[in-house]
Amino acid sequence: QVQLVESGGGLVQAGGSLRLSCAASGRAFKMYTMSWFRQAPGKEREYVAHINWSGSITYYTDSVKGRFTISRDNAKNTLYLQMNSLRSEDTAVYYCAADPRGSVYVPSNYNYWGQGTQVTVSS
Repeated sequence: QVQLVESGGGLVQAGGSLRLSCAASGRAFKMYTMSWFRQAPGKEREYVAHINWSGSITYYTDSVKGRFTISRDNAKNTLYLQMNSLRSEDTAVYYCAADPRGSVYVPSNYNYWGQGTQVTVSS
């Protein structure tokens, strides 16, 4: 069992940066693959990035490659998403998720979700 709490969202101008955090409870965090998803108004929740248990493997959706960086600190039970060169189309609620059973790209495969943090990019 793990509980996830996101923070770090806010309003930023296009081209700016934000760093999201996802604090996890429980010792199992360090064993889980962790992911970030986002959901814009009127759209389905979409995959952004994921990271393996050790942090040695990361993957990103094409639209954020080169701009976003996912990382984790297992000693602090925290997942991060560094977002640079933000665009208006990055505006969404961002969610962290843990422990996928099956494809990491499918939201319904995840057992644990945070409550989300709003990111708004003004153009």
